This record gives sequence, C-alpha cells and structure tokens, in this order.
Amino acid sequence: MVEHAEIRMVHRGGSKINFREPVITNDSRFLLCAAGESVNVYSTSTEEYVHDLQGHTDLVTGVVLNPSNHLQVYSCSADGTVRLWDFTDAILIKTFIIGYPIYSIYVSEKHGGVVFLVVPMADYKSSELFQLVAVHLPHSGDQEVEARELSAVLCDVSPHAGAASFGREGEYIASVKGLQLEVFFFKKQKSYRFSLKSGMKKGAKNAFTCVSCHPKEDCIATGHEDGKIRMWRNFNQKKEYTYSTLHWHHGAVNTLCFTPEGTNLLSGGIESVLVHWHYTQENQKDFLPRLGAAITHIAVSPDGSLFSTSHSDNKITIIQSCVKVSAVIQGLVKGDGVWTNLIIDPRSKALVLNGKPGHLQFYSLHRDKQLYNLEIVQQEYIHEEGLDQFEVVNAAFDARGNWLATVEERRKKGAELEITLKLWAYDELTQSFVLNTTVTAPHEDQITAMFFSPSPETTMLVTTSLDGHFKAWLLADHSDANEGFWACDFVGGYHLLKPGCCSFSADGSLLSVGFQEVVTVWSPASWELLTTLSQPPGAIRDLCFGRLSCSKYLLGASTKNQLCCWNLLTCSLEWSTPMDVSLLQADPLSENMAAFCSQSGSSDLFVFKPSEPRPLYSQKALCTGKVQHAVFAPRDQMLESCEERTQWLNRSQLYFFTQHMDLLTFSTKTEEDRLLASSKQLMVDDSVAVTPFYLLLGKHRGQQLEKQEALTNPMAERTQLPQGSIAIKELLHTPAHVLPSASFLCAMFVRSLLISSSSARASLGCILCQRSSHWMEMEALVVHTTKKQVSLPVMWS
Repeated sequence: MVEHAEIRMVHRGGSKINFREPVITNDSRFLLCAAGESVNVYSTSTEEYVHDLQGHTDLVTGVVLNPSNHLQVYSCSADGTVRLWDFTDAILIKTFIIGYPIYSIYVSEKHGGVVFLVVPMADYKSSELFQLVAVHLPHSGDQEVEARELSAVLCDVSPHAGAASFGREGEYIASVKGLQLEVFFFKKQKSYRFSLKSGMKKGAKNAFTCVSCHPKEDCIATGHEDGKIRMWRNFNQKKEYTYSTLHWHHGAVNTLCFTPEGTNLLSGGIESVLVHWHYTQENQKDFLPRLGAAITHIAVSPDGSLFSTSHSDNKITIIQSCVKVSAVIQGLVKGDGVWTNLIIDPRSKALVLNGKPGHLQFYSLHRDKQLYNLEIVQQEYIHEEGLDQFEVVNAAFDARGNWLATVEERRKKGAELEITLKLWAYDELTQSFVLNTTVTAPHEDQITAMFFSPSPETTMLVTTSLDGHFKAWLLADHSDANEGFWACDFVGGYHLLKPGCCSFSADGSLLSVGFQEVVTVWSPASWELLTTLSQPPGAIRDLCFGRLSCSKYLLGASTKNQLCCWNLLTCSLEWSTPMDVSLLQADPLSENMAAFCSQSGSSDLFVFKPSEPRPLYSQKALCTGKVQHAVFAPRDQMLESCEERTQWLNRSQLYFFTQHMDLLTFSTKTEEDRLLASSKQLMVDDSVAVTPFYLLLGKHRGQQLEKQEALTNPMAERTQLPQGSIAIKELLHTPAHVLPSASFLCAMFVRSLLISSSSARASLGCILCQRSSHWMEMEALVVHTTKKQVSLPVMWS
C-alpha cells in the first residue's frame, strides 16, 4: 500500500475567478476574488495579479471586507473555517474554526464581531438543506480559534451567492429561494415570508434568482427567471406588502446590486449588458453593452467609483462609474471542450489550450492569469446554434518553442471534412507567433495525433490520420528559418491499418506509431521500419517513451484494458498489467509517468517509473468520470522533498481536468508549510505592542545609541560609515507604507554623516569622498521613498 497522506489535490492555478462575487477595496485600488483554494488580489488600474491569500484547504466560497477595518477581509471556505487577512501584505491574521462546510458569508457594520454564514442543516454530509447562522467571533490572542457560538437566523435558504442581502444598514436581512422571499428583522426577532405563484400558465417563470436590498430605504429588489425585477415595499407587515415590476432582460436576471448611496440599481444577465436603473425614476435606464459574455455577478466599490462584473467565460470586467471599461481580468477560459489537450509553451511555461472559439489561450499557471489569446482560425465567429464552423482541434510546440503547429477542422452536413494544417513561427519583435505556412487538406481524413521531433538536428513534424497514413513535414533549408516554408518529406503506412497515436523518443532517434493493434518503430533518419512489437489483443490508443534512465522503455495503453511496457533493447514485452488507462502522461524532467485509470465511474491515478514494478504514488477515486486531459508543468522553484512518496513532485507539477472542467493539481505538506511560514513572517501576538514602526525605528534608535558612545573616537565613526549602505538597502526593501516621512529620514541621515570637529585634517579628503558617496545614496533613498509613498497605500489613518 502506497502512503499518500502528505499529498492532496488542490485548486491552484486556472481556477474559476467568477465563482463568487468579487470585492473592491475602499480605496478602489485592489480587487479580491475567490480563486479555488485561495483569494487572488488584482490591481484595478493595471489588471495585474498582485499576490494571493493562501491557507484554506478547500474551495473558497466567499470574500467580504471587514466592516471594522478597511485593510482586512474575511474569507470562508468549504474546509469549515473563516479566515481574517491583511490583504495588502498577504498576512493571515486569524483563523476561526466553524466545523461545518461554509457556502456563503455576509457581514454588516451594524453587527460588529459577527459574521453570517450559510451552512448545512442537520447531518451536513447528506443533507441538501441549508441555514443562515450568525457566528460571534471570539476575541483571542491565538491565531486559531474555535467559533462554536452559532445561532440560527433563517432555515431552508439557498447556498448560492446573491441569494441573501442586508437592508437598511443591517436592520434586516432578505433571503430568496424558489418561489419564496423571506425577510428577518433583527430588532423584532421575527421573519415574514412572501410567496409567488409559479406562473407557468402564462409563460412566466416567477422563481427567484437573486436579491439586493436598498442600503438606506425599505426596498428589496429581486430578480426572476423570466427576466423581471420586482421592487418590494411595505414588507414589514405581511398583509399590505406591495411590489412594482421592471422588465428589460429576456433571460433570467443573474445578479442585482444597489450602489452605495442607493441612487441606482445594477442588473445583469445572459445578454452581456450591464443595465443601470435609476431608483427614483424606474422607467429610465442606461446600458453598457457588448461585455463579451453573460454577467454572473456585479460588485461596487464602497465609494461607488468602480463597478465590476463577473462573466461566464471566467472574466472580471472593471468599469468606471458605468461609463467605460477600464480593465479586464481574464481567467482560464473553459469552453465546451479541450480538443487540443493540455500543452506547455517551452518559452513562457504557459498552459496552452482552446480558449475563445477559434483561438488558443496562453495561461500562466504560476500567476493564475491569462497572458494572451492567439487567433488561429482567422475568421469571424458567428454565435448561432447549428452552424458548422472551424474549430482548433490539435496543437503542438517544438522543443525550443520556435514553432507552433495547429489543426483546424470543419465538417459540413452532407459534405467532406475540411482540414487545415498551419505552422506558426515565433517572432521576437512582436513576442508572438506569426503564420508561416498553411496546408489545405494535409490528410484525407481526421488527424489523430501530431508531434514535433525533439531532435536538435532537424525541425520535423509528424501527423497521423484515419486515412491510413502518417506524414513527416520538414522545414525547407533557408538562411532565415522564419522565412522558410514547410513541405511533406515522407508518407508512411502499415498494411492499410489506421494509425491512432504516435510518440517520439526523448532524443528524437525513434518514432513509434500505433496502427490499431500493431506497434511500429521507425527511424526518422532513414524512415526504415525497425521493428513491430507484440502485445496482448486490443487497439493501442496511447504511446509514450520513457525518459532519462528509462529511455529504453516504450509504454502503450490498449482498448482491452492493458498497460504494456516493451524493452526496446530486446524488442520484447517487459511487463503488462490489466488497467483501463484513459490517459498516459510522461514527466519531461524525470523518469516518472502518470497513468489515469477509469474504474466504477471514477478515475484512479498511478505514478510510476517504467523500470519499477511498484508505483511511487497512487490515489483511488481521484474524481468522478474519466480524466482525459493532463500535463506536467515545470516548477518555478524546485522542491527539496526527501520523502519517496513526494519526490515525483519536486521538479514538475501535475495538472489535470475533471469532467466538470475543474483544473486540479497536487500539493505537498512541505510546499504548504513553506507558504504558511511566509504568511506568518510578520505575525505578532495581540498582547504585544509591536508595530512595523517599532520594528524599524526601534532598531535605528539602538544604532544611534551606539554611535553616540563612539562620538569621541573619530576612527570608530569612520569605520561605521560603510554600514550606511546596508541600512539603505534595508530601507529600500521596506514597504513604503511602514516608513516614516521623507523629511524625518533626511534629517536622520544628515546627522549620521556628521563627524566630530576633532578629526584629523590629514584624513579630511578621504572622509569627504566617503561623505560624497553617502550623500548620493541618501538622495536616492529620499527620492525613492517619496515615490513609494505616493504609489503605495497608506496603512494608518
């Protein structure tokens, strides 16, 4: 039995940033959003990823600002904890252990020290009923605190975001679910319920989808499945309640949000249009159209200067006062399918796969941000069902990232399949790929596999097709490789069988092609068929050569639930095992291989070396459904784990897609401890009055006392002068928001440069030279500090 307690699956990189409503900070400089098991922090002006808040061990399900401190946020997670963060420095301040999975979080300024959470009712492991509870956060100096003081507020509520909202500065809270609106008044400790009829006879769908309460008046806005918005009033009594109806959306209203002053109501839906309703004049409305995809969430900054809309294509748009789009934060686009599989760009180390229709997206897993889109099809995409349009179905990079090959397909009803092969050259000037060669109808049938040769001696591409052939494409000799063109060099086949897969050896000296039940091995140098390999019955659907010390092995997975390993030196079957392998993936930086196997409606993972009969790591019931897309991505910083069961993650990280399009990876305890240690490096106990000012100025005052004791000795003063360089470097690397004013620093350094009048005049020239260099350093420090204080947030009020 292989131990794997220290390895777990995590959502890190490529997560859904549209999963929950984002948060805009009070100064409108940062946007925070839930992203898998972390909270991502972005700049609202530059769209750049700043950092993330890591510590949760399951999906983050909500992020809200701390009403009592505008520099802090609460986050909740399905791991059963609420965490308090200093988001500017990515510091975890406190963890509140709730003990139940949390699905939503709400806060109000009127309820200090209390957070409202949506948790399961009764037996939370099997129940589908949820309740809204108030949790009193205990005051303690410990970093981890159990918060067991829960009091129920509403029962049978919706776990979805946007289904509850505080009204009139926290006097009541409204919740919607199905055909029912429930309002709970905190002073009365009483709730009122209002129900609507299904309305299906008239074609209407009255089911509630979202709710938003006016911040200052007794008015509740609710969205419905038929696109209507109802404005509820007089709901503090059940008999005389009233509502008016607004209608513009032709689909369901996905989200509603009042502006902070309550002068306007914002709504969004499938139309990709932000609708701006005037509260006092409900018939007047403004529009911000063509936002690209359906709107799922709307958020407004506390000062009302910025809006943000989350979209169904995993995108967040930042809007200036409902007038114009100022920034777009694009996450990993997850469409209907990943036909290109998952590949890594050798240059940028970005994950490359299908993005927008007709495009390839380049996505940075380490920065969790889309780098850019590359348009492949180069035709206008028409958003209409039933149309047959070109789709990017295959892509491959060469070993150096100089060339990209893509395949487009379109199958018209009653017509032949249209196939186009394109070769793209990397352009250093534009830092992107430029189309070099277009091959129309490279094969007569669907292309099943495509790989570049890893050999540095030649630039070769091999494609296999259901037409019964594989073709080798070579770049013609030319002085400038980017100006050369590609041409077919060889066409191969084997007894009219259809090739389904192929693979190059690590050095490019061998090519293996699977022709149904026959595995063939070719020499790309002479295109001689070297051998055919025997194997148990079943068509080969995946081939993979071993790496490094295991390069003599070739592995193949068959449709008859067999995983086979051949020894290329003896041309014999080394071993085989009964496994229904849906995907076989090799780590390019080690000998390790990953095999995803299907069993009982779920997927298992086995990590092994071809030379070892015992797996290094195994995980049963990894996820539901088949895993058909996975890739090993190189790490930015190599781990130094000595444990045998975690060493396979030292150099590379394994990412894979589930059938629900969730991108998951694996994390080790060593990696998480390192991340947690970095978040605790500035943590101090609440009972100790230690501040960043104390840490900086207290240390300097100690240095001043040492200098005062040495004033009578000019040589001692002279030997201390070079230490100013270290102090300057330390101050330059200190965040500007914890530094004192520039005038204070200037006076401090002037005093430190003065020497006593009893100094020997013989050494005056040397001292002046030293003083001149220190004046230059001091001037650079003052200028740099002044600039940093202007560009970074003020941490004190």
